[in-house]
Amino acid sequence: MSTTTTTERVERVVIDAIRDFAPDADDVTRDSTFEALEVDSLDLVELGQVVEDQFGVKLESADVAELGTVGDVVDLVAARA
Repeated sequence: MSTTTTTERVERVVIDAIRDFAPDADDVTRDSTFEALEVDSLDLVELGQVVEDQFGVKLESADVAELGTVGDVVDLVAARA
């Protein structure tokens, strides 16, 4: 991981992106599930684009299928960045 890509930065970017399309933006935490936030597959595609633009990490459909919480995305992106 580069010195400019920290887990905290990844978390901030991911949570901010999800807050843009989650109906209950104030409820977004690492433990939030996509189901509880009413985040659908199109939202996850948009999140994948944000992650790729910000960190150069491409989320494949197989990756997305395994992600259940906001923290799962943060951990995956931080590990790959």
